[in-house]
Amino acid sequence: MSTNMDNVEGNVPIEEHESDNEKSKPKRKRMKDRSEVWEHFIKEETHTGMEARCKYCGMRYKCGTKRNGTSPLWAHINRCRKYPYNTPKESKQSLLSFKSNKIESGCTSGLSYVKYDPTVIRKALSEMVIVDELPFKFVEGVGFKKFCNVMEPRFHVPSRITVAKDCYETFLTQKRKLKLVLKNCNSRVSLTTDTWTSIQQINYMCLTVHFVDNDWNLQKRILNFCPISSHKGEEIGKEIEKCLLDWELEKVFCITVDNASSNDTAIGYMRRKINGWKAGVLKGRFLHMRCVAHIVNLVVSDGLKIVNESITRVRQAVRFIKQSPSRLVRFKKCVVEEKINSKKLLCLDVPTRWNSTFLMLDAALVFEYAFERYSEEDPHYVIELNEREGKGCPTSEDWETVRRFSEFLQVFYDLTLRVSGSLHVTSNLFFHELVSVAVLLKDLMTNDDVEMCLMATKMKEKYDKYWGDPEKMNMLIFIAVVLDPRYKLDYVEWMLIEIYDSKHAFVLVNNLKESLNALYEEYRGSSGDVIREEVSSSMDSSQFSPKQKKLQIGQLKITEKTLLQCC
Repeated sequence: MSTNMDNVEGNVPIEEHESDNEKSKPKRKRMKDRSEVWEHFIKEETHTGMEARCKYCGMRYKCGTKRNGTSPLWAHINRCRKYPYNTPKESKQSLLSFKSNKIESGCTSGLSYVKYDPTVIRKALSEMVIVDELPFKFVEGVGFKKFCNVMEPRFHVPSRITVAKDCYETFLTQKRKLKLVLKNCNSRVSLTTDTWTSIQQINYMCLTVHFVDNDWNLQKRILNFCPISSHKGEEIGKEIEKCLLDWELEKVFCITVDNASSNDTAIGYMRRKINGWKAGVLKGRFLHMRCVAHIVNLVVSDGLKIVNESITRVRQAVRFIKQSPSRLVRFKKCVVEEKINSKKLLCLDVPTRWNSTFLMLDAALVFEYAFERYSEEDPHYVIELNEREGKGCPTSEDWETVRRFSEFLQVFYDLTLRVSGSLHVTSNLFFHELVSVAVLLKDLMTNDDVEMCLMATKMKEKYDKYWGDPEKMNMLIFIAVVLDPRYKLDYVEWMLIEIYDSKHAFVLVNNLKESLNALYEEYRGSSGDVIREEVSSSMDSSQFSPKQKKLQIGQLKITEKTLLQCC
C-alpha cells in the first residue's frame, strides 16, 4: 500500500530523472571534419552539392549530409592505387606481362600473366642464393633491399636466417624428389668420388651419382659433400656406405676413383658391403673403375719430368714479361706492331698441372715475333734472362722445339677433355683413347729426337703400370666397345693384338669373352624369369594350342641365343 501511495503522491519516475540529467549535462562541441580521412580529400562546392575529391586520383564522393558518412572515403583510400603508402589486399586477379613465354608449339608468346605471391618470391630467392652461391647475408644488404622495394614494394625481404631455412627446405624437397627418381629408376647407378684437403686443413669428400633415367637420358647428381676424418681407405668406404644407406641405394654397378692407394682399400670395403646386400653384379667384379683422365695426367706428368731447355727458356721469358705491369704494356705494344690478332693471353704454368704447361706454350707460340721485337726494345730482357735458369732468350730453334712439344701435348689435352665429359656417355670412348695413346707413344719411342724418345719411354713405363697388366684392367672398357654396333668383338680383338704383344693380347681376349658371357648370364638370370612369367601369363589355354605354346618358347630361346652370338 505504501508503495502505491509513493507513486500516487507524485514521485518522479526513473526515466524522467535520467532525461533531466542528460539535459542538465553540457553538450560537447562537435569538431568539424575531425576524421583523419580528410587529410586525403578536399571538400569542394559543386552545382550538385558538396563533394569530397581524392588528392591522389581525383575520385569524387558526395559529402556534407548525414547520409554521406566517411565510410566510403575510407574504403576508397584503402584501395586507391595512386596512394603512395597504400598496402591493398591481395587481388586474386592475375596481371598481364609482356614476357617471353615458351609454349608447347616451340614458338614464344610475348604476353603472359603474373600474380603476386610472396611464397613464390621467397622460393625464387632461395634458389637464387643456391644457384649463384651467394652468402646468406646478401639479402640484408642495403642495395638489395632497395632493389626489391622498387621492383615489388609489397614484398618483405626476409632475414638471412629465414633465407637459410628456405634453402634447407629447398634441399629437402629436391632430395625427396631425387630419392623417388632413383627408387623408380630401372637401371643401375654408377658413382664417382674424390677427396681433398682445404687450406684450413679440413678433409672433404664429394660423392656423385650417374645413371640413365627411364627416358634414356644421362643424369648426374651430387649425393653428398661432407667433411671426413682422414684420407684412409676404411674411412672413405664407411662414408660412402653411410651415404648410400641414407639415399637407399643398393644397385651400384661401378665406382670411379683416382689411383690413390687408399681408394683400393675403400673399394674393397664397398665390395664386401654391396655383396652383403646381394645387389652386386658378379660379386662386384667390375666395381673398381680407375679414372682414365687421372691415368693420362700421371702418364704425361712423368714424361714432362724430363724438361727440355727450350721449354725452360720460354717459361723464363713469360715470367719476365708478367713480373711488371710496365713490361706487359710494352709487350702489348709489340704485339700490335707485329699485327698479331689473337685474344690469347700470356700465362705461367703450375708445376703440379701438366695441362697448364701446354696452355703456357700454346699461348706463347702465338706471340713468338712479339717476343723477338721486345728483346730488341728492352735491353734488360736479354741481360736478365742470361742470368736466369735456361741461360738466354728463346731462339728460333727453341721455338721450333716448343712447337713440337706443344703439338704432342695437344693430343693428350684433347684426349683429357673427351674422356672427362659428364653430360654425355664416355665409356665407349675409353678404349679408343687408350689405343691412340699406345700408338702415339710407340711411334715416339722410335723418333730421331733423343729428348722426345726419352720422354715417350718414360711415359710408356707409367702407361704399362696401369694398362699393361691384363689382370688389373676393368673389362668394362672393352665390353662398352663390344656393345657398340659399329665395332663388335672382332674389332676389339684386332686392336688388342695391335697394341699388346701376343701373350698379353691372348689373355685379354680370353678375359673379355669370359666376362662378357658371365655378364650376359647374370642379366639373363635376373630378367629371364620376368620375361618367362610375362610370356606364360599371355599364353592362355583358351587362345593357344600346345603346339603354339612350344613355338613361343622356342622363339624365346632362339632370341636369347641370337643376343649372345651378337655379343
